[in-house]
Amino acid sequence: MYSINLWINEERYDKLNQVGLANVAKDVLAGMKVLKLQCTKEQKDRILQFYPMAKFDSATTRSIELLPAEAKDKMFNLVIKKGNLDIIEEFFESIS
Repeated sequence: MYSINLWINEERYDKLNQVGLANVAKDVLAGMKVLKLQCTKEQKDRILQFYPMAKFDSATTRSIELLPAEAKDKMFNLVIKKGNLDIIEEFFESIS
């Protein structure tokens, strides 16, 4: 599995709390929180194909980096709408 890291600010944390997902945000750095979405190799490849500016960090984090803000916002909004982290297929439907 590969990850997409969404940084969580106070406003986003409040939204996660409202849908019962605040506990899945991980503390990573000086009070900053991150939400880790998981995707398969095929999903990772599709995301990288759709967003050529994005990169996959195979050396350290094994995560997709440099996604545009609007893509990450859309992913976060899908998490809130569905109330869970399994949103990658819905994300593809929303961008195709």
